[in-house]
Amino acid sequence: MSFDLNQNPFDHFKALFAEAEIKVPKDPNAMSLATVGPDGAPSLRTVLFKGLTDNGFIFYTNYESQKGTEIEAHPRVSLLFFWSVMDLQVRIQGTVTKLSAEKSDEYFKSRPRLSQIGAWASAQSQKIFSIQQLEEQVKSFEAKFQGLPIPRPPHWGGFEVIPWQIEFWFGKQGRLHERYVYERSLSDARHGIAQWEAYMKSP
Repeated sequence: MSFDLNQNPFDHFKALFAEAEIKVPKDPNAMSLATVGPDGAPSLRTVLFKGLTDNGFIFYTNYESQKGTEIEAHPRVSLLFFWSVMDLQVRIQGTVTKLSAEKSDEYFKSRPRLSQIGAWASAQSQKIFSIQQLEEQVKSFEAKFQGLPIPRPPHWGGFEVIPWQIEFWFGKQGRLHERYVYERSLSDARHGIAQWEAYMKSP
């Protein structure tokens, strides 16, 4: 294949994600997120990618969830997009910052009302005794906000992952995969400076 290492990695990602939106039948924006716990153990889950800024990748969550508290303590994460139908994965390592309250508010307003209620009702990652307990919480907040616009909870909002490394992996026969890597220094990533070193890596 022809892969231009002189092209900005965000432009590559935009083109590949647009293709995935056509070819991947369900949740092309599913994105694995790895964080690090206080004991140094990795923690992995799938979240939904919600767009690019000029500098990074956006997702939204409860700031008091396990991933939120782990990010607060150790703001370095890994992301993975895997689109099997395209035999392609994109691996990202980066630092995390919170989006502004204004951007989080704007996105929260676009969510379905039940999802907005859920952000208030669910103490994400905390122990509950039964599903009925959660359902009662939902009913309580539905009553509280009946006929009213639902504000964004202060414990819920967006994160931006600003990468210092992005790798594009294309599966090939005989395991002769093609790997194209973009790297920059961690300090550059923190300041959003797009000075990339680009190279191929052996499969």
